[in-house]
Amino acid sequence: MIDAHHHIWRQKDLPWLMGPEQPRIFGPYAAIMRDYGTREFLADIAGTGVTKTVYIQVNWAREQFEDEVAWVSDEAAEHGTISGIVGYADFTGDDTRAQLDRLKKYPLMRGIRQQFHWHENPMYKFAQVPNLCRDPLVQRNVAMLGDYGWSFDLQVFSGQMEGAAELAQACPNVPFILQHAGMKEDTSAAGQAAWSDGMKRLAQCPNVFSKLSGFGTFIHRNDRNFITQMVADTTAIFGADRCMYGSNYPIEKLWTSYTALFHAFQDATKDMPKAQRDAIFHDTAARVYRLT
Repeated sequence: MIDAHHHIWRQKDLPWLMGPEQPRIFGPYAAIMRDYGTREFLADIAGTGVTKTVYIQVNWAREQFEDEVAWVSDEAAEHGTISGIVGYADFTGDDTRAQLDRLKKYPLMRGIRQQFHWHENPMYKFAQVPNLCRDPLVQRNVAMLGDYGWSFDLQVFSGQMEGAAELAQACPNVPFILQHAGMKEDTSAAGQAAWSDGMKRLAQCPNVFSKLSGFGTFIHRNDRNFITQMVADTTAIFGADRCMYGSNYPIEKLWTSYTALFHAFQDATKDMPKAQRDAIFHDTAARVYRLT
């Protein structure tokens, strides 16, 4: 089993964990305003059958982007389990190539995430502007990832998916992994329709894949029915062979255990053919992130 989306961190390195708790998408987070290292993560996943993981960047101070990858590489060397690293680089400036070159010496590097999600609700907003995916400079910089054999972890809301599809089309040699199946924050009929339309547009790009992760982000609970519906809807659009399981741990530790979360995803896929379940829990992540 592969967990394609997990985090570890040292509190002192994360600006968003320092000082007073600030409002965030996932609600109050005092319980995780502390170090969360590999030893605790390994204890959390014990008994689940997860043997490989992909670490996703956690927004260290921007100038420390290489320090983050170096530290995670050391953690992987000491503890195993971490089979791939998705680091950070800034695609909005003129020095992207220099940043990527600094990271290419780390053997576990598999991709980059810079969060482009923007929302009218200031609680949900991360990027300062809504249309980074359509920025020609951003498109040129993201396309560079193809030179390194790396992927881009794409984080957008449904209202940004049309632009995100344009970014994917502009970078045909780069695999894009959509975070949290498009971050469905609006479950109304209109919100569901907008999400579905955007997901279908992204699925038309053969280099876009979807993570089945982070489904507790906006509802702040481990909702088995919601997970089952999201898995069904996403796999119906992308196909199981373009979907991968990710825990988004320890964010989801705010409201559930890893075991309960993992079992919810297993239950959501229990009626699928074995080949589809294998794709979701292993094969897609292994292929797209090039895990050995």
